[in-house]
Amino acid sequence: MDDELTFDPSGPVLLVGGYGTVGAELARLAAPHWPLLLAGRSLERGEDVAKETGARLVRWDLADPTPLRTSVRAVISMVNDPDDRVLRAAIHGGVPHADLTRWTARVQRAATVAALLNPTSPVLLSSAWMGGVVPLVAAALAAELGGADRVETAIRWDLADRAGADSVEFMDRLGLDFEVVRDGRRHTIAPLSDARRVRIGADDTKVASIDTPEQFTLPLTLGTTTATTHIGFSSAASTAALLAAKRLGFFRWGRGERFTSARRALLYAPGEGGTARLRIDVHHAGRTRTATVVDPAGQARLTALGGLLALQRILGADGAPAPAGVVFPEQAPDPARALEQLVAHGVTVNLGDTATDALALAPGRTR
Repeated sequence: MDDELTFDPSGPVLLVGGYGTVGAELARLAAPHWPLLLAGRSLERGEDVAKETGARLVRWDLADPTPLRTSVRAVISMVNDPDDRVLRAAIHGGVPHADLTRWTARVQRAATVAALLNPTSPVLLSSAWMGGVVPLVAAALAAELGGADRVETAIRWDLADRAGADSVEFMDRLGLDFEVVRDGRRHTIAPLSDARRVRIGADDTKVASIDTPEQFTLPLTLGTTTATTHIGFSSAASTAALLAAKRLGFFRWGRGERFTSARRALLYAPGEGGTARLRIDVHHAGRTRTATVVDPAGQARLTALGGLLALQRILGADGAPAPAGVVFPEQAPDPARALEQLVAHGVTVNLGDTATDALALAPGRTR
């Protein structure tokens, strides 16, 4: 039998994966505002987060055919949903839904599935980098410039940071070419190509291209003619090892299950905590606006903040009516508010016309 989610405007918010690395952070952020229902495969793993946040627990294993039936006001998905179970259940039940954990091909499929089901409730596909933080910031910069011809994102991955296994599953995609839009034309490129050095705050970081959903959505939503995302590690040696593995063809010949642990070991080395850093450059009509986003609480917390913004959007709790149907994070009616929300939660956002001419938006400061 099918899963059955029923919309209840006074019910809890369902967090699927609500006690994983990102899910627990989102639960802590959301608990002061809404009652929560945390879903996952193992109730025992969620007991500490449930006790801390006052949430209830429910078992929902997306690999198990046992259906879930419950009434909720919204659902946020932070686990891989390969059969679109959460998506379909939310749409059929008229439940506002946001998804934070899809790679580009699955975002494309989710958009297609959702369009065919003709949703009457919000479906926010917010799987862009850091739960949609990157395209939200890009949209805020584009609004200041009056448009966005080029959007270039550079990410510095802190190897000391905490990371859930799902958050690095894109390592399994590094053997697959992907499509980007450059100068208004679509190109198929190899992962980890186009290596370059980028200054991200005070750090000079070597980065290379990766496949992320905002490179697919920004040309559709903002009319961007070039959208690129690059990533590098806080360790130059780790970046060099990753690029060397790419040159040796490891991500192509080592794609089978036999090499899964070896692939993920290149990126999945969760530490006790690190700092999330990224830089976004938006160019339009000969002008450039740059944002450097730094979260000292790390990438899991920054992703959870993206999830909090997504939850506010689908519930209309951000001061604007909730959207109907399929939307992406950069389509928020007031993306500048996203920057203010990030700052209010301790994130520093440096804004400027160039990387060296920046205005710091830190907690307690406004533009």
